[in-house]
Order: sequence, then C-alpha cells, then structure tokens
Amino acid sequence: MIRRTILEWETIDYGEDADNLQTIPVRAADRIAAIAAASPLSGRGGGGVIEHGRKALRARGVVGVIAADGCALEILPKIDFPGEPAENATGNIRRRLVHMLAVALDIKIDAGQVTALDWQRETLLEILIRLFSEKLVDAVRQGMPRRYVGHETDLAALRGRLDVTRQFTVLAANPSRLACRYDALSPDIALNRIMKAVVTRLARIARSTDNQRRLRELAFVYADITDIPVPALRWDDVVLDRTNARWRELLNLARLLLGERFQTTSSGGSSGFSLLFEMNTLFEEYVARTIARALAGQQLRVVSQGGRLYCLETTAGGLFQTKPDILIKDGTSVIQVIDTKWKRISPRIDDKKQGVAQADVYQMMAYGRLYDCSRLTLLYPHHLGLAGVEGVQASHRVRGSDHWLETATVDVAVADGIGARLRSFVGPVVQPALAVI
Repeated sequence: MIRRTILEWETIDYGEDADNLQTIPVRAADRIAAIAAASPLSGRGGGGVIEHGRKALRARGVVGVIAADGCALEILPKIDFPGEPAENATGNIRRRLVHMLAVALDIKIDAGQVTALDWQRETLLEILIRLFSEKLVDAVRQGMPRRYVGHETDLAALRGRLDVTRQFTVLAANPSRLACRYDALSPDIALNRIMKAVVTRLARIARSTDNQRRLRELAFVYADITDIPVPALRWDDVVLDRTNARWRELLNLARLLLGERFQTTSSGGSSGFSLLFEMNTLFEEYVARTIARALAGQQLRVVSQGGRLYCLETTAGGLFQTKPDILIKDGTSVIQVIDTKWKRISPRIDDKKQGVAQADVYQMMAYGRLYDCSRLTLLYPHHLGLAGVEGVQASHRVRGSDHWLETATVDVAVADGIGARLRSFVGPVVQPALAVI
C-alpha cells in the first residue's frame, strides 16, 4: 500500500521508488487523480482538488483522503505549531482537524479516545473510522433503536385491524386468510439503515486491523437490517427523540462519512474512495459554532449563513441575494458581520493590503450598507509569518461612512480558550484612529 501525506497547496513529485515518502509513483498518481477528478469539488476542469501535472501532483484548498487501488493520498491543512518538533507536525495537524470537525458537527470526543488515537501514524480516514466504529459499538451495546412500523400482511389469524376492501376483493375466494393491518416494533428503520450503509462502506476501505475487526462485528449486528443504496437513504425519515438522542452524534458522523457534510463525493467501490472537506466551509462552521457557544446565555447571538437580503430590488423581486458567513445580532440589529477566509494573509511590512482580495473588501462594504452594520470583520487563520499574536491585525474606516472594516486572525492550532479568544473581538464597533479606505 503506497501512502503519502502532503499539505494543502503543496506539491509531490513523481518517482518510482515506492519507499521514498517525498515522491509518488506515476501509476499511483494517475489513479488518485482519477478519483479526485470525480469529485464535484474538482470543478468543470477536474483540477479543483488536485492538479495532475506532468511532473507532480499539486494539492489545492481541499483536504481529506483520496484512496485508490493500492494507494492513498492524505491532504492536510496548513496549521503552524511553533516550538513543536517537525516530526510531530503531521499528528498535531490531524488532531486539530478532527477537533474542528467535531466542533462543526457537534460531536463529543472523550479525553480517553483522544489519548488512545494514534495521531502520528494513522491517516485521517482511519482515525474517523475508529471514532465512528467505537461510538457505534458503545451505542448498540445499549440497545438498537426500534420504532413501530406499519405492516399489511395476509395471516391465518387476525392481527391488528382487518383490511375490509382487500378481504372482500383479493381474498374473497380464500377466506382462510385474513387481510391484516398492524404496527410492529422493528429495528428495520431509517436510522439503522443509515448506520448499516456506513458500516458496509467503511468495511471496504478500512486498513487498520482493529477497525476491520470492529466493522465485522457491527456488520453481524446489522445483518437483518435492509440494505439500502446510499443515494436512496431516507434521511428525512429519521426521528430523534429522548429515547434515542444518544444517536445524534452518530448520525452527524454518518452524514460526514457518507458524503452529506463538507465532503461532496465518495466513490464507494473497491476501485476508489474519497473523503474530502473544503476548508473554507469547515473553518466557517467551526468559527460560527465556537462563537455561538461563547455567547450562550448572553444578549448577543450568532446567525450563520443568514441575512439573505438582496443587493438590488426590482418590481419582480430581489436580485443578487447575500448570505454573510456570520452575523452577530443584538435583538433585531446586526452589530457585526464576520466573513471567514481559510487563507494566509501577508504581514503588513510585506504588503500593506496583507493579501486581502479586493473583491472581499467590496463584498464587506456591501454587507455594511445592506445590513446597516458598522463593524465588518474579515477573519483568517493565524500563522507564524505574521508578527505579533492573533486578534485584530488592522482596522480601517470606510470612506463616507461610520463603518469600520478590520482584518483579524485566530490561531486554530491552540484549542484552549478559543471561544473566549474569539469572543474578545466580537461586539459593537471600536473606532481606532486608523486609515480610511
């Protein structure tokens, strides 16, 4: 099995030495590129996940795992860990990425699980498989969820209610059978069918011996549950109440592993599989949930992907609807608009614009006008190339208004206190004496 790990936007050259971790054989690169090109994230040109060059593969702004026949490529986000040995970097990045996914999906990972996971040697895919399979084993030990399911069956004795119409038409010549309608408690429900679909898919791609063993045990448990193709799964039929609330986390993980969240493709056959996340989307949801938790019980509240005001109005309706990443609201008033960008900004000493895209500035100015909001924040991940610490890096007044546009960063490498750190620059506008744009 050829396994390679690179960071987003990094390149890995072709080379036929299978033991050289700095290169990848051409045949393996071709297979991986073919699986990546099947993803909707790859775009029309097929290069949105990986650039399949003549001399190398180059990752783009999508992270995750792409597995093909006999090979796998893991793409991790760029997250800096100052003071940590270089050999620990990969494991630390996996740990932080899983933490971000857990927050975004509202999944609790116990301290014992965190300690037991082999962050340094296992790929992101194997780590997620282990988290899911361990949680599912614990859940089924407490009992598989059941619900009453309606049945219509011809029986020798009456059960439930008699289907009079069927009895005196279809069964008129066979009075020994009764057309019965009844409800029976059954485990063959939408939730269990989804869990079986995940177990079936993961059993084909798991490489870890422990993961394979747990998935075999789970396949036996779900043997009597109906097999449903992934596209035909009835997610809307799942009912979560106080009797099965513990399955909510597993359902969120199932959505992730079956392609319903973040990653948008999964080729589930033996020829290949991909589990891909767009970091822009993950970073946005991670920040939104973290701020929402930090503001719990306070007057301010978070609205994610809300607003939905139109830039233009016509007699037929609005045009160019807006969906700001995060709105901070005080009652009905928007006091701050936060737009997250998974992108490394430049130090001000190198570029006074810090690499901020002009289109992003125009967009934020439009948000300020539409939502009558004075504080506009472009939020980026902090990195070692920036002087100083995380927080507001620059603030500018928008010409002709009382709106302030600021660039800020948050260090996702440090989990401790991240809610309080994000909370520190959330709220009404603070007006420093800085430049006008």
